Amino acid sequence: MTLDNRVQIKVPASSANLGPGFDSIGIAVDLYLTLEVEQSNHWEFIAETEELSQFPNNEENFMCQVALKVASKYGKTLTPCKVKINSEIPLARGLGSSASAIVAAIELADFVGNLGLDTREKLLLATEMEGHPDNVGASLYGGLVVGCYHHNEVDLVSFPNLAFEMIAVIPNEELLTKDSRGVLPEVLPYSEAIQASATANVLVGALLSQNWELAGKMMESDLFHQPYRKQLIPFYSEIEVAAKENGAFGVALSGAGPTMLCFAEKGKGRKVAESLQQTFSAMSVKLLNIDDTGSNVYNLECAK
Repeated sequence: MTLDNRVQIKVPASSANLGPGFDSIGIAVDLYLTLEVEQSNHWEFIAETEELSQFPNNEENFMCQVALKVASKYGKTLTPCKVKINSEIPLARGLGSSASAIVAAIELADFVGNLGLDTREKLLLATEMEGHPDNVGASLYGGLVVGCYHHNEVDLVSFPNLAFEMIAVIPNEELLTKDSRGVLPEVLPYSEAIQASATANVLVGALLSQNWELAGKMMESDLFHQPYRKQLIPFYSEIEVAAKENGAFGVALSGAGPTMLCFAEKGKGRKVAESLQQTFSAMSVKLLNIDDTGSNVYNLECAK
């Protein structure tokens, strides 16, 4: 592979946990981080959205540092590039912005360095950096993913073509993952851990069998993180009640929050979204679909 032409790297956002699936269940959604890459004589990162302009525009950029680290791991040196960055993914809102950046950086290293990585190798690299496979797995594979990371190994399965939509209710305030993790207990009683694990198992079965009522019940029955994080999320209970009154079958905290993700059957999401936007007018409400393709690299010249 060469950089004779411009290439585009496109990575979807993700939501994780979906209630009880703590650090193991993720889903790719149709908000995207997009890099437009071309060869240059020095590294340059050009932010095309105001939110991204806070980050370094040179080799100190996070994605550049990740890409260089990955290339070095495989004994390669990357040709400097000019990278235009556009993102629809809000930062620090529980929609996997850091995971998308890590995946994009790995794709950048793989293409520019001609590393020849397969998707499982990319997944392991991304999981080592992120610490768990749910967000990065969804961004790489698309669809719904269920995975675990143990003893430096990642096991993950992905499920495309699920028949539901999501409505994200996004507060204006950021909530950093480290702060959201700070309210979690260090241990759970054994019996409580068994119940929490069983709830997550039933959630997966309910989603795959399209038993929406049961899926919603399991989302609300989480014991791993939502009971502790509710205190950090404004209007958590109000959003949950309003969404279900207007047709959502389930509501869960998206990742570490503060975004709330409401789930509706195909075709019913718009009504839920319109109602929530009217009720919570100070927040951003987005109707989302599942991205089933995951990350992709395109030759822009060929696409013309």
